[in-house]
Amino acid sequence: MPSRLSPEDQQKVEQYLSSPLHQVERAPFKPWLMMAALTFVVIALGLLSRLLAHLAN
Repeated sequence: MPSRLSPEDQQKVEQYLSSPLHQVERAPFKPWLMMAALTFVVIALGLLSRLLAHLAN
C-alpha cells in the first residue's frame, strides 16, 4: 500500500521513528519461561477451584 504522506513528511516520520528514543532494547523471548508460568497458573487455579469446591460442600 503506497504511503499517503508526501516524501518530505515520510522522511520526517522515518527520522522520528529511528531516533534513539524509540529504539528500546528488548529481552530475548524465552518460551520455556512462558510455559512454566502458564503451567504454574493453571495448577494454581486448579488447586483454588478444588479448595473452593471442598469449602462449598
